[in-house]
Amino acid sequence: MADPRADFRSNLTAQLDAQLSAADAALGSQYPGAASGRHPVHTVYVPADRCTAQAIGQWGPTALELLASYAPNAGELASATGQSADDVAQVYDRLTSKLSREPIEDLRADFEDGYGVRSDDAEDAHLQQVVEAFASLQSAGTLPAWRGIRFKSFEAPTRARGLRTLVDYLYAVRDAGLLDADSAPHTVLTLPKVTSVDQVSAMTAACGALERELRLPARSLTFEIQVETPQAILGSDGLASVAPMVHVTEGRVTSLVYGTYDYSAGLGIAAPYQALDHPAADHAKAVMQVAAAQTGARVCDGSTNVVAFGDREAAHATWALHTALVERSLVRGIYQGWDMHPGHLVSRYLANFLFFRAALPGAAARLATYLDRSAGGDVMDEPATARMLAAALLRGVHCGALDSAEVETACGAGVSTLSELSQ
Repeated sequence: MADPRADFRSNLTAQLDAQLSAADAALGSQYPGAASGRHPVHTVYVPADRCTAQAIGQWGPTALELLASYAPNAGELASATGQSADDVAQVYDRLTSKLSREPIEDLRADFEDGYGVRSDDAEDAHLQQVVEAFASLQSAGTLPAWRGIRFKSFEAPTRARGLRTLVDYLYAVRDAGLLDADSAPHTVLTLPKVTSVDQVSAMTAACGALERELRLPARSLTFEIQVETPQAILGSDGLASVAPMVHVTEGRVTSLVYGTYDYSAGLGIAAPYQALDHPAADHAKAVMQVAAAQTGARVCDGSTNVVAFGDREAAHATWALHTALVERSLVRGIYQGWDMHPGHLVSRYLANFLFFRAALPGAAARLATYLDRSAGGDVMDEPATARMLAAALLRGVHCGALDSAEVETACGAGVSTLSELSQ
C-alpha cells in the first residue's frame, strides 16, 4: 500500500526547492566560503619616495641588527616582550631565519597619507622609481610574495590623481613583465578612505576596464578596501556600509583593512588614545569581520605608530607593545596587520610563531580524532571547526612557525589533506 506521506514529502520538497532556488543561488554566489591558500601575516607600508630596492632590501638586515643589539638571545627577547623564556627559545632561531630569508611577505608602496601631496611630475617620477625597485627585487629573487600600491582615494579632490597613479602603475608593471595572469593575484591594490558603496563600485568598474585595456584575464585584478572612515562602518541609512561594499566587487575584494588613525580621528578620539585596542577599533573590526565572513575576503588589522628603537629600553617597550597587539589580533581571528618599521618585523613574527606553535598540540590532536571517527576523545568537533583547525595549522606552516613534517607527524595529515579540509 502506498504511503501518502511519501507523495506529500516529495511534493513539499519540490515546492520548497522552487521557492528557495533564488536564495540558494544567492547564498552560493555571495558567500562562497573563506579564502583558501597562503595569505600574508602582515603588510609593510613604505612611502613611495623611499621605496627603492636598496631601502626595501635593508628591512631584514635592519631588523636583525636591532635584534642583535637589543635582544641577542632568546632570554632577553622573552624578558623584553613578557613571553615565556622556554617558548621564545623554541622560536628564536626560526625568527632569525625568517628575517634573513623572507622579512617582508607583503609590500605596499604608499602614495597616500604616508606620501602626502606632491606635484604630478614628482609623483610620476616616484611611481617609476617604485616599478624599477620591484623589477630589481624580482631580478634578485627577493620581491615579496605580494606587492602593490596604495593610491589616493576616490574622493573628489584626489580622484584624478589616484586614478592616474593606478593606471600608470598597472601599465608600468605589465611592461616590466611583473603583471600577467600568474602574477595578478600577487598584485595588490589598496583603495583608501572609502566613504560610499559607490566608490567601491567605481573601483570594480575601473578594474574591469583596465583588464580589457591591458588584455588581462577577466576578474584577475583584485583590491583591498581600506576601512578608515565612519561612513564605511555605518551609513546615513543606519546600515553597515561595509557589507554591501564587499558584495558589489564581483568577488574582487581580497581584504578589508582597518585604518587605525583616520578612523579614530573621524570619531573624535584624542590622539593619545588612538590605538588598535581602543573599544571603537574593536567595534569597527567586529563589523568588518561579520561583513567579510564566508565571502572570501579577509580582515587586516591596522598599525601602531610607536616605532621607538633608539635604545634598549625603548626597543623593549616597543616590542612588548607590538607583540601584545599582534597576539590580541590573532586571538580575535585577525591574521594580518600593518608594519611601519623594520623593528616591527621582530615582534610580528615572534607573536605569530608563538601563537601557531601553541596551537599545534591541541589542533593536531583534535584533527587526528576528527579524521579517525572511530577514536574516542574529549571534544566532538563539527566539520566547520575542523576547517578552522586545519586552517590554523596551514597558517603556521605558511608563515614559517611550523614545519610541514612536524604537523603531519602530530595530526597524521599532510599539507594537501589540510588544504582540502580548510576549504
